[in-house]
Amino acid sequence: MTTATVTSKGQITIPASVRNDLKVGPGDRVEFVKVTEGHWEMLAAVEDITRLRGMVTPKRMVSVEEMNAAIRRKAGQ
Repeated sequence: MTTATVTSKGQITIPASVRNDLKVGPGDRVEFVKVTEGHWEMLAAVEDITRLRGMVTPKRMVSVEEMNAAIRRKAGQ
């Protein structure tokens, strides 16, 4: 089991073995997810952007000009 100590400011240093396993480094973000009462998991918030492909399917294709026009309309309101 790997442990860390909480400082008076509520900070911890993630042990090197955990950082290596999660593939996180300086500037990366981590998420804390409540699993059950008193039980949390820490996850690396670093996903490859290509994993998002296919999550949203468009109802119809639009051109860049249509997108720009929609942005201008919303900005004008």
